[in-house]
Amino acid sequence: MISSRHSGIADDKYMAGVVGDNLSRDELLALVQTLLERIAVLERELAAARKNSSNSSKPPSSDITQPPPPGGGQSKRKIGGQPHHPKHERSGFGPDQVDQVHEHRLSRCPDCGGALASSREAPKVIQQVELVEKPIRVDEHRAHAHWCRRCRRLHYARLPSEIEAGGLLGPRLKALVAYLKSACHASYSTTCQFLQSVLGLTVSRGYLAKVIRKVSGILKDPYDELRACVPREKKLNVDETGHKENGRRPWTWCFRARDFTLYRIADSRGADILLKTLGADFGGILGCDYFSAYRKYVKDCDVRVQFCMAHLIREVKFLTTLSDRATRNYGNRLLDALQRLFHIIHRRDKMSEPRWVWRLCDQRERILDIARTGVPATREARNLAERFRRHGDAYFEFILSPQIDPTNNRAEQAMRFVVIDRRITQGTRGQTGRHWCERAWTVLATCAQQSRSAFDYFLLAIQHRLAGQPIPSLV
Repeated sequence: MISSRHSGIADDKYMAGVVGDNLSRDELLALVQTLLERIAVLERELAAARKNSSNSSKPPSSDITQPPPPGGGQSKRKIGGQPHHPKHERSGFGPDQVDQVHEHRLSRCPDCGGALASSREAPKVIQQVELVEKPIRVDEHRAHAHWCRRCRRLHYARLPSEIEAGGLLGPRLKALVAYLKSACHASYSTTCQFLQSVLGLTVSRGYLAKVIRKVSGILKDPYDELRACVPREKKLNVDETGHKENGRRPWTWCFRARDFTLYRIADSRGADILLKTLGADFGGILGCDYFSAYRKYVKDCDVRVQFCMAHLIREVKFLTTLSDRATRNYGNRLLDALQRLFHIIHRRDKMSEPRWVWRLCDQRERILDIARTGVPATREARNLAERFRRHGDAYFEFILSPQIDPTNNRAEQAMRFVVIDRRITQGTRGQTGRHWCERAWTVLATCAQQSRSAFDYFLLAIQHRLAGQPIPSLV
């Protein structure tokens, strides 16, 4: 007997027949068909529930809701340095970086007590770095008062303009606060504790917020300069992720060029942001995933695009996890062909340029042929085949345009810092916080691309503003 909790599988007529054990052949066939349809629905729901960042376009941050894989998900590799891994050693300080040298000599032989002569062998050297007991310097600037007997007025001496504009914190301390707030994800409370405990300096959170607003204003000009450069780039990788802001959900956009990265926080995830940032006449190549906003922008503005091959591979892998055998076989054929494509890509240095391009083009045709023929009747397979029919060539733009990568990894890597910062700081509260995050993240990512110190750039920008000079460019 089938219990009442299965009443959603078949209607009351069939359930009554089962209970009465008097179903006809046609009724049995109808019941089986109903059950098969229900099983198919449940299998699709189960497959969708098993989606993660390895077999779909879901972001890695969504994997935290997934149960760990069998075996705990531990790698077979041992912890620590791996065999044959190149050794990394820190370079020693140069003579101009050493503040004090301490000489240690022997007066007698430590074994027999005999006299010793100097040796030509180089001494053993250990360089030790230490915080000084008071790591900050406090300067007091006094503007003395003077009485004018002629005009009978009191006049004070002029302070240097950079001192008067600087306030309590000097340029280096301001740069340190900006670096802690951005690169180190430190809250105002944490920064206050650091300044108090390590530097012996007591300031309020409100004052630190004022410092950050000033630094954010200083960074406006170089940020706007980069934003003006974005539409002129020949190659751009773009990605977006959610942003937290007082219960609202804005979006952080990342535009990664060859020499710089620009972040923009907007209320929309739509193609209008791309249009406002890149313009309708963008002449470069756009590297992105298959999200609808990119497809709309590319179609409306006739932009060349390289859709991310890594996203495509993950979605093909999803087909191989479905219960339908024909769909699994279709996914495996596509996956094998894509893997052969990347095998050719990785052999770039072992072939001449014409042969390498010819082999890539040949493999592209094989992939498109597999994707468009012998497509199973399942919805997932048909959707992927339709994608290849409409946008298949956009996955292979990199073959004839070597300045673009086949994947969107560059933009996704630039987004990792933003996702970490969002998780730690819980986002922003308004426009002031948005502007700071956009500008500070842009400085951090761009300096990393250019092998520059972000702290040094913060310091240089602050010093130039205090001196009334133009802010150094990030271009």
